[in-house]
Amino acid sequence: MIDFDFHTHTKYSHGKGTILENAVSAKEKGLKGIAITDHGFNHPFFGMRRKKVDKMKEECILAEKQTGVKVLLGVESNIIGLGGETDLKPSDYDKMDIYLAGIHRAVFHHKFSDYFNLFGANLLTSTITKKPSSALIKNTTNAYINAIKNNPIDILTHLNFLCYADSLEVAKCLEDYGTYLEINTKKIHLTDEEWQNIIDKTKVNFVIDSDAHSPSRIGDTAIACELFSRVNFPLSRIHNIEGRMPTLRFSQFKERR
Repeated sequence: MIDFDFHTHTKYSHGKGTILENAVSAKEKGLKGIAITDHGFNHPFFGMRRKKVDKMKEECILAEKQTGVKVLLGVESNIIGLGGETDLKPSDYDKMDIYLAGIHRAVFHHKFSDYFNLFGANLLTSTITKKPSSALIKNTTNAYINAIKNNPIDILTHLNFLCYADSLEVAKCLEDYGTYLEINTKKIHLTDEEWQNIIDKTKVNFVIDSDAHSPSRIGDTAIACELFSRVNFPLSRIHNIEGRMPTLRFSQFKERR
């Protein structure tokens, strides 16, 4: 049972429900809150649109009033460059409560070379060669690490899903900067061996998120429960269960500005 689901999608990207429907589902399942984190602006097909952010914020406020469930507005931003660039700009910060980021396919990248080295190389490897080169692993690892260093990201989503990085090196950087590593319950994104290596060799903290694209999946923890039966996770390092709440790096950053 999670207390807060920080990764949910709505019709504002390619989810199936509304903000209110997500909040109602969260209330029915006993959650204290959710974050609405639709896909970032550089996704041409499924991304949020800046002109709709104010309306989304209004809907979050209304859904919170109607359900009593805390409803944060955020984004699952796209990492779009090897230098760690994302599609959430500082000019967007004041309208957002939480900042998630991950690597996704079919987005507009920072430069053409990023499109080739980050998207193209990972796509070709995952679909054709299956074995990543050391150069690809290095490039993808650097993209993750630079994103964490250069942006006040709260949660890194589905590390290594359809891409190839050194998960341990990324986790070390997450630990250093106070960004949480997501245990995503929509998709398996790391092997059991990778999880155990991260647990044993870092002190990074985690959150369990549903990555729900429909209201019915809000709060879903099935994949996490299966993972915990195989991997020795210290539950004290999961910060959205047992009454714990994560310390959000993004909020702290905005307070210091």
